[in-house]
Amino acid sequence: MEENTRKSITLVKKGAEANLYLSEWGSVKVIVKKRIPKKYRVAELDKKIRNYRTIHEAEYLFLARKYGVPTPIVLSIDNLSNIIVMEYIEGQRVKEAFEKADEKSKKMICKQIGNQIGRLHKNNLIHGDLTSSNMIISDQDKIYFIDFGLSFYSNECEDMGVDLYLLKRAFFSTHYKDANKCHSAIRTGYIEEVGKKIADRVFKKSQQIERRGRYFVGRSI
Repeated sequence: MEENTRKSITLVKKGAEANLYLSEWGSVKVIVKKRIPKKYRVAELDKKIRNYRTIHEAEYLFLARKYGVPTPIVLSIDNLSNIIVMEYIEGQRVKEAFEKADEKSKKMICKQIGNQIGRLHKNNLIHGDLTSSNMIISDQDKIYFIDFGLSFYSNECEDMGVDLYLLKRAFFSTHYKDANKCHSAIRTGYIEEVGKKIADRVFKKSQQIERRGRYFVGRSI
């Protein structure tokens, strides 16, 4: 991010892999995502990993948007500094929105989440880290998916089932009082996108994964 475009920069979140900063791109609010070095990794390997994940995430943000899933628009990629500059979405994470939402709103949110996952899976795109913390509900009640660092392509029912299992597990962990109703609404939205036949197969696989007690945190180098 060039200095003459950066009017101010404020840390908004420290993550395990990256820090997020609120800044400006000209007169537009942006989020700057900077992947941080890991001292436990060999320096050369660490650089390669961060470079790969920076480009990879930007690519999958673009692809998801191409498939009709709202994501922040990527404005700039600085692979030398491992920085992605992206559109700032006015709103809040679904995780926080749930704390104040009524039952009708929660169902609406979850149905929309199901729609978005269905669009990804129809195009063989696996998110890899579906949680209510990686979704933003805008001021216009549109759900945006973020954090595509673990995303990958797959037409395997197993991988789609894992995506749904991870989300179900996240909801039972964070929103346990509403988890069953949420899961049902997500399924409804998913069916709308992929059809009942495919949805039944993917949810059945998700149930099998749950019974095995297996989880998958994504594919990376």
